[in-house]
Amino acid sequence: MKKNVGNIDRVVRLLLAAVFIALFALGKVEGTLGIVLVALGGVFALTAFVGFCPLYTLFRLSTCPVKKAS
Repeated sequence: MKKNVGNIDRVVRLLLAAVFIALFALGKVEGTLGIVLVALGGVFALTAFVGFCPLYTLFRLSTCPVKKAS
C-alpha cells in the first residue's frame, strides 16, 4: 500500500472522527445516524493512522506531497 493521505488530510480526518464520536458519546446524535457517524469516524481514524485511503486509489487521488527526483 502506497501512502496517499497527506499530513493535512490526516489531521482533518482525525478531527472529524473525534467530532463524530463525541457527538454520539454526548447524546447529540442518536439512532441509526449516530451509529453511521461512529462507523465513519472509525474509518476516518483508521485511514489517518495508516495513511492510505482505498477510495483515493479508485479516483486516482493523492494528498501526499510529490517527492522530487534527485
